[in-house]
Amino acid sequence: MRAKAAAHGRKIRFGIRLHVIVRETNDEAWQAAERLISHLDDETIAKAQAAFARTDSVGQQRMAALHNGKRDNLEISPNLWAGVGLVRSGAGTALVGDGPTVAARINEYAALGIDSFVLSGYPHLEEAYRVGELLFPHLDVAIPEIPQPQPLNPQGEAVANDFIPRRVAQS
Repeated sequence: MRAKAAAHGRKIRFGIRLHVIVRETNDEAWQAAERLISHLDDETIAKAQAAFARTDSVGQQRMAALHNGKRDNLEISPNLWAGVGLVRSGAGTALVGDGPTVAARINEYAALGIDSFVLSGYPHLEEAYRVGELLFPHLDVAIPEIPQPQPLNPQGEAVANDFIPRRVAQS
């Protein structure tokens, strides 16, 4: 794909959206994953899956095919867990493990050509701290080169910046 795009003078990038469940150990991470769905009953899962089945989203259909609405085999690839997708549409997979393990999986995606990673977790704030403390130290996170923005000339505010209004007479 990149070669085809380059032939037309274009550059394309690929990204992936994943949840992350990272803990001090792999066992702790898998326990945290199981806790996320531990209070879901089969009826709730069935209702969510029925709602998702009514969409025409190919991505959602593929997500459902990963687990078939069942919680018995949710590790669909090493450290890739489909439990989130039982009751959530859209991004329904999570990388699960300790920092080095999750970093290894991210590096595998990067080796396949993934350029951008959109990561999240539950609960949002707490998992963000865990990712910062337990995962990021194991990643070679390069800061992308971002073109310097061109300075903008003021438009409508040009008058407001230089114009001092006259004092309005008080009545």
